[in-house]
Amino acid sequence: MLETSRLCRLLPVVLAVGCAAPEPQVANTPAAPPKPVVIAPVPDDVKLAEEAKALLAQAETDVQRARARRALWLKAWEDLLAARQAVAAKEHPAAIRYAKRASELAQLGLEQLAYPAVK
Repeated sequence: MLETSRLCRLLPVVLAVGCAAPEPQVANTPAAPPKPVVIAPVPDDVKLAEEAKALLAQAETDVQRARARRALWLKAWEDLLAARQAVAAKEHPAAIRYAKRASELAQLGLEQLAYPAVK
């Protein structure tokens, strides 16, 4: 019986030691080198400015032709004014967008004259 009581006292100690595991060692993996920063090329402002001014001049010509033939749409006129303001504010991408749209709408107004009037 004496042996049984010793085993009973020893059993929890053995279980506790068996359950206790050494701390896991974490292998230090070398960190990946950072990716190089890629800087997008900045569009040349001078080139954009020239393109905006050229498209604005073309839009003004198209709007004048449409106006002379009484085919000017209001939206074409508004886009022309917006393009002028964008060029003055040096917002060249917006100026290009507005000038292209004004020119396109003026051309559509002129094309509309070829169709018969509907009553």
